Amino acid sequence: MSHQHDPDVQRSWQHLHRVVNMSSPQLRGFLLTEASGERAFLATPSLDLPELSRSLLHVLNKRKVDLTPADVVVMDRVVAAIDDLLARRPPAGGADDGWRHSLMTLGHDPLTPGAAETGDEEAGAG
Repeated sequence: MSHQHDPDVQRSWQHLHRVVNMSSPQLRGFLLTEASGERAFLATPSLDLPELSRSLLHVLNKRKVDLTPADVVVMDRVVAAIDDLLARRPPAGGADDGWRHSLMTLGHDPLTPGAAETGDEEAGAG
């Protein structure tokens, strides 16, 4: 049975694609670059990618008709996490590397043109 016409799936899909402004290849590249830092060169490198990030990559590679209920949960978690981080925007904004990297692990780059419209309303003043 297709979830394509389920209003919850539609809502989650639209919200996800409104706030996630990185493509699947961009997100994968960012995550692999992050994972290849100093910790990855320990005796047992594990590419310790955040589970939510891995799940997001999985969802981004799917068509809407192929989504499962678990995928909808992932989409909602990603949107909520991005919204939460955007609501706690630091004074330095996108220049705060820790904050930006936290968002980017969720597929949102606050330095992407148009990214401000997904978060707070006053971000356009910068």
